[in-house]
Amino acid sequence: MNVSKPTPGAALASPRIDTAVGERKRKRRRGRTEAWYGYLFVSPMVIGYALFLLGPIATAFAMSLTDWSLLRELSFVGLDNYRQAFAEDPVFWITVRNTLYFAAGLVPLNLLLALLLALLLKGSLPGMGLFRTAIFTPVVTSVVVWSVVWKYMLATDAGLFNQLLGLFGVKGPAWLYDMDLAMPVVIVVSVLKNVGLNMVIFLAALHDVPKMYEEAAVIDGASRWKRLTRVTLPMISPAVFLALVLTLIGSLKAFGQIYVLTGGGPGTSTHVLVYYIYHQAFKLYEFGYASAIAFLLFVLTLLLTIVQWTVRKRWVFHET
Repeated sequence: MNVSKPTPGAALASPRIDTAVGERKRKRRRGRTEAWYGYLFVSPMVIGYALFLLGPIATAFAMSLTDWSLLRELSFVGLDNYRQAFAEDPVFWITVRNTLYFAAGLVPLNLLLALLLALLLKGSLPGMGLFRTAIFTPVVTSVVVWSVVWKYMLATDAGLFNQLLGLFGVKGPAWLYDMDLAMPVVIVVSVLKNVGLNMVIFLAALHDVPKMYEEAAVIDGASRWKRLTRVTLPMISPAVFLALVLTLIGSLKAFGQIYVLTGGGPGTSTHVLVYYIYHQAFKLYEFGYASAIAFLLFVLTLLLTIVQWTVRKRWVFHET
């Protein structure tokens, strides 16, 4: 009977294979353990995101499909609220126009003023810290307090501005009660309230611009304007993009200053979408219709943000 003899390396092969298999199993177990630790650490953010963002969005959309009022029983109406907004409610389109008007006036004015202030205050001269603090203080001030102070200053008879104009024999206008002036006044008050935030963002970006680029431009004979437009602005374009997105989103959800200053008036001249949502929900008790307008505002904000994100590569430096 022939008995096959084991090869010289057979006795060593089996322990090596067992060792390799055991090592792979240990790596898989370690990987699963690390994955569970990762899930554990991110779970608070995921749960918070689901509860406080996805949950309210889904709830608002579900409410928008109902006729829900404190004066009537809850009933499902499908897309009737959206049809009403687009086809039967002229005030809705007025609020959309006013919202876009507010955003179109606030965003460029805010960014330009913030950039100008940042360029003026980026140096280290004595007193710069005081000016930066004074400009940033309104950002951390309550919007209600800020608006109440400005409402008294803009009062028709005893307001500070009209009293100053009266010293020169000029009769001041009714700033907050003129349909042509109310929205521009609200825009200016809103810009002065929040311009400090973008100023700080631009200041941080300006301090990160390498000096060698500007020095090279000076050696090449570039003027101050060309150094600003060809060197400084491209280098801080990521900060400009960030400020643009934040400011645009903030302009679309403006409410406090309009509620305090004008109450949406005179007429509907300062009715914006968030104020109209408040009016429908808490004055007319039409929660279903208010939820539909809120969801449309969410879609509008999302679309504008996507557009900005899509076109950013055309002008934001470092984007590839």
